[in-house]
Amino acid sequence: MTSSTRSKPEPPAAAVARDPHWTATRDRLKARQRPIMTMTICDDQTVKDRLATAQYTERRAREAADGDTGNKDLKKLHTLMEKELVEAQAAFDEAAILLRFQALPRPDFERLKKAHPATEEQAEDGMAFNPETLGPELIAAASLDGITVEDATEYLTEWSEGEAAQLFDTAWQVQGETRADLGKG
Repeated sequence: MTSSTRSKPEPPAAAVARDPHWTATRDRLKARQRPIMTMTICDDQTVKDRLATAQYTERRAREAADGDTGNKDLKKLHTLMEKELVEAQAAFDEAAILLRFQALPRPDFERLKKAHPATEEQAEDGMAFNPETLGPELIAAASLDGITVEDATEYLTEWSEGEAAQLFDTAWQVQGETRADLGKG
């Protein structure tokens, strides 16, 4: 007897429609939101340093307290460091600017890329679109905070190269964000 690879037959559509599990799953799939990514900007180096120090000292105090569970002084120190971390995080959150970007529906993203074809030189370098003209449009289209094309153009022009690249990258990367896990079935 030879073995052959046969695909499993598809269940009848009527049976699938009656399956409450599949119906609930379909409803959940239809209700999903597109991915969102956030870019955090904090211009206050003192606030950033305080948070980094608080994170480090809280972690070290926790490790020390966990290593000597009977030591009340280490527990007190850890409690103080937790409080400092909460305060430092609150100060950071107050000073930080959050920019949120959401993935576009795929047809919209594809249309946007096609509307900004690569220059001849860019095409020779293997690029499929022109990031110079696409960038402001993509940032504005993906922004959940109302960034306009004019705003995005200004930011990409005036900000440092690294920050401008991060702005574009955040709006670009959310388009490819996946929340699926290809685990064992």
